[in-house]
Amino acid sequence: MAKKISDLVDKYRVANGKRFRLKDYNPGDTYGLGTEFKGISSKFLEASAKEMAELQDKLYAQDRWSLLIILQAMDAAGKDGTIKHVMSGINPQGCRVISFKSPSNAELDHDYMWRCLRELPSRGNIGIFNRSYYEEVLAVRVHPEFLQAEHLPDKLVGKNLWRERFEDINAIERYLTRNGTVILKFFLHLSKREQKKRFLSRLDEPVKNWKFSAADVHEREFWDQYQEAFEDMIRHTASSEAPWHVVPADNKWFTRLVVASTVVEALKGLKLEYPTVDAKKKKALEEARVKLEAENNRKK
Repeated sequence: MAKKISDLVDKYRVANGKRFRLKDYNPGDTYGLGTEFKGISSKFLEASAKEMAELQDKLYAQDRWSLLIILQAMDAAGKDGTIKHVMSGINPQGCRVISFKSPSNAELDHDYMWRCLRELPSRGNIGIFNRSYYEEVLAVRVHPEFLQAEHLPDKLVGKNLWRERFEDINAIERYLTRNGTVILKFFLHLSKREQKKRFLSRLDEPVKNWKFSAADVHEREFWDQYQEAFEDMIRHTASSEAPWHVVPADNKWFTRLVVASTVVEALKGLKLEYPTVDAKKKKALEEARVKLEAENNRKK
């Protein structure tokens, strides 16, 4: 079972998007893990959370690497729940979640990457982007009217716009990885049928009413356009430096399993260790010990 869970990461990783086709990925896939595993998946998440917390502590202490987690998906795919359950053991001091909504007027007066780049995690920290700069090749592509609000010079809005944005995103992600930021990108792949089921659940259960927005149903009308945009996005921005992970999202327990496995593997791959103490530091520590013990002796 441990081997099978380990293989999950490779199964859904896309490091070269040249031949990527979204239809090759089944939103309801559970990699052969049946309903009997669903019952113990919570225990696996608890174990993963504990291991993740230990790795995060070393990441923070070492202060060399940073981890950026990007979550993209259609509405109701489970981004918020994934963050809540997978990252439950993380120390808030070294982790920050940023949810990117519609850009403000101030943000629209900058380049489209500006608001995201200023939120990047510093060394030793984990940053989680709930949506990200990828909205600029998703929502903005599906809704061209959004582009008009970005105040771009007319001559820069041409037929090569999306290709150029893909190129710029790849360049920035390559730059970040070369400077110590590990990037994990997750597309939570939800079926249209399952989205409808979750929307109805939000309507039927009063405690979930707050999650529902009429805008969600409106966006559902553009389902096919979004699927095409997601496919093109992954095809052009999946790289060895910053691969995409196309995670089946119809079963929440499985989604969380894949994401948790991927994050733990990435952190383990950094070979994190607590900083070693040199001779000068050791001497200072011993002197501190002597002073503290002498203080105790005086009190006696």
